[in-house]
Amino acid sequence: MDKNVIISVKGTQSTDDQVNTITEFVTEGKYYKRDKAYFITYDESEVTGMSGTTTTLMVLDGIVTLVRTGSINSQFVFQQGQKHISYYDTEYGSFTVGVTANEVDVRIDDNGGEIRIGYQLEIDNNETGENDFWMSIREVGHLNDEHNREH
Repeated sequence: MDKNVIISVKGTQSTDDQVNTITEFVTEGKYYKRDKAYFITYDESEVTGMSGTTTTLMVLDGIVTLVRTGSINSQFVFQQGQKHISYYDTEYGSFTVGVTANEVDVRIDDNGGEIRIGYQLEIDNNETGENDFWMSIREVGHLNDEHNREH
């Protein structure tokens, strides 16, 4: 299985003083399966401030690993109820980040689906607030409205 897909992403960051930052974008990417793991990969853009970076998500047994390579290099592991120490390497320097996933909801199969992750980040042992990440994966050319127009 190796598909061209449309990926919709919405990220929300909420700080203790209730300031919300919302990032939304739609992009094309690849969706494939190797052994029992699903992979979603796409190129970041100016919208996310990470132009020149490729993002890959690996999903296996309810654990989502997000890897970024390029202008930013990082790896985050999202496992419900667990804290993982990750790294974040940018042109401005490197630091470690604690990632605690409160919710990891994976609903994907060979046709695509959705991933939702609720998590907290700690940078230098300081919490940065609540984060919510939602992703939808759907195969190019298999959108319901496109299908209805063609037939």
